[in-house]
Amino acid sequence: MVNTIVHHHQLNATFNGTTVDYAGFKIKKFKGIKYAHIPARFEKAQPVAPKELSGKTIDATQYGPKCPQVDVDVRHLLRIPEDFEIKEEAEDEFECLNLDVTVPANVPSGQKLPVLVWIYGGSQAVTFCSAASDTTRIVGDSVKAGKPIIIVAMNYRLNLFGFGDGKGTAEVNLSLKDQALAIDWVRRYIEGFGGDSESITLCGESAGAVYVHAHLITGPPVKRAVLMSGSLHLSPPMPHQLGKGVLEVCEARAQELEGKSLRDCSQKVFKQILTENNLSRCWMQEEDILANWENKQEQVDELMIGETEFESVIWRRGIETLSPTDIISTFTASDPELGDKLRKAYHISADRPTSSTLGVLDLLHDSKFALPTELVAEKLIANQKKVYRYLFDEVNPWQASSRAHHAVDLLFIFGTMDYSHNPPAEAVGEDMRSRWIDFVNGREPWSELSTTQKRFAFGPYGDCKEIDQRQFAGRRRAHVFGLLREVGPQISNGIANKLAAGKISLLN
Repeated sequence: MVNTIVHHHQLNATFNGTTVDYAGFKIKKFKGIKYAHIPARFEKAQPVAPKELSGKTIDATQYGPKCPQVDVDVRHLLRIPEDFEIKEEAEDEFECLNLDVTVPANVPSGQKLPVLVWIYGGSQAVTFCSAASDTTRIVGDSVKAGKPIIIVAMNYRLNLFGFGDGKGTAEVNLSLKDQALAIDWVRRYIEGFGGDSESITLCGESAGAVYVHAHLITGPPVKRAVLMSGSLHLSPPMPHQLGKGVLEVCEARAQELEGKSLRDCSQKVFKQILTENNLSRCWMQEEDILANWENKQEQVDELMIGETEFESVIWRRGIETLSPTDIISTFTASDPELGDKLRKAYHISADRPTSSTLGVLDLLHDSKFALPTELVAEKLIANQKKVYRYLFDEVNPWQASSRAHHAVDLLFIFGTMDYSHNPPAEAVGEDMRSRWIDFVNGREPWSELSTTQKRFAFGPYGDCKEIDQRQFAGRRRAHVFGLLREVGPQISNGIANKLAAGKISLLN
C-alpha cells in the first residue's frame, strides 16, 4: 500500500489517499472524507463549505468513524467463520458524516467514470456492511472488464441519533437528510476524482434500499438505482406518536444516569441507553416530503430490484416463540373472512405448529419483499422506465442449510472473502459483480422486465441465468400474490406487522 494524491481543482484542495493492488491493477482509495458538520445533537447537518478546504491537504488514508450504536456481530446472520477478524470501527456522533471514494488508477485524462453510491443497511439503527467495507474487488473487476467505475460509500447518523428527540421544531429523518448531503457532495465534487456527476447509481441493501427508495421519491432525479432486499413497502414512514414511548423511556434514563436530557447527555451515556433498551431497529417518521409516497413516481430512469429466497430469516427466532393459536387469532382479528383465506393459503393450522411458524415467515417474505418488488416494478414500467428484476437464490457459502437468507448477497457483491472451498459461490459472486458493473455503466445486465416477463436468477448451485414466468412461479409463491392483492395491504400488512412486532433480530 502506497500513498497517492489527488489535486481537486474545484475545491482547491489536495486529498492524500492510498493505492492498493488488485489482480495487477492499481486502485486508489480516499477514506474518511468529511461531507457535513453536525452543529448539535438532533440538529440538521450542514455541508462542508469549499472555503473550509481551500488550500489544504486532506488526510484521506484512514476510515472515518461511524455513528454510535448497539454492538451487533455481523458474523451471526452472515455465518462468517468465528475466527475471521473483523476490525473494530471507531464511533463518533459528531464526526460520522464521512465518505470513502474508491477509484481506478490511471484513468485517461478527460474520461469521466460512472459512479455507484452505496448506502448500507442495518435496520436503520446499526451499521451492516459499513462504509469501511472493502470495495476494492468490485472496482478492480470493473477495470479488468474494461468498464471502470467509481464507488462512493457513506456513513450517516443512525438509531435515535438520526431519529431525533421530538421536541419543539426538531428535525426528523436526519439519517435520510445526511445521506442527501452525501449524494449532493458526489454530484458537486466527484468529477475531481474522475467521476461523472451525470451518471450516478444509488445502491442500497435492506434498510439501505429503503433509504434509496425514499431518495427516488424525494430527491433530484438519478440515472439508475438498485434496491437490494428492500423498499419503502418494507419500512414506510410511521406516525410521530409511534416513537413517543421509546423517547420517554430514554429521556427518563438519561436524567437518571447523568441528570441531563437525552439531547444534552454524554455520548457514552447515550450509547448505554441504546444498549440497555436494545435499540437495534429504527424507522423513518412521517414528513410532508414523504407523504403519499405510494402514488409518487420514482425519479429514476433505470431500476434494478430483487430479493433473496429467505428474507424473513430476520424474524425467525421471534416468530418461533408464537403459538399457532396466537398466530391464527392475529389472522382473523382484523377481517375474519379474508384473514382466514390468508391463513389457509400459508398453511397455518392449530394442530401444525411448525407449518404455522413457516407460514408466517412466508407471509412476511411475500408481503414485505416479494410482492413489493412486483409493485415497484409495475409502477415504473407503467411510466416507461426500464426495470431489471432479479432473484438471489445462492445459499450461504459456509452453511447451505441457512439458505439464501437476508443479506447473504452482500457476501457476493463485494467478494472480499475467500470462497475457494465453494466454487459455485465464487462463480455467483463474479457473475453478480459483472452485471452490477454493466448496469452502472448504462448497459443491460439482462433483459428488462418491461419488454419480457423474464427475470434473472443468481443461483442456486452456482447457476446464473434468465428465467421465465413458469420458472419464477417455481421459485416463489407467485400463486399467492393474487390473494395478497385481493386482501389488500391494509389487512395483509396489518397482520404481518402485528406478528413481526418486536421480533426482528440480526442474530438469527
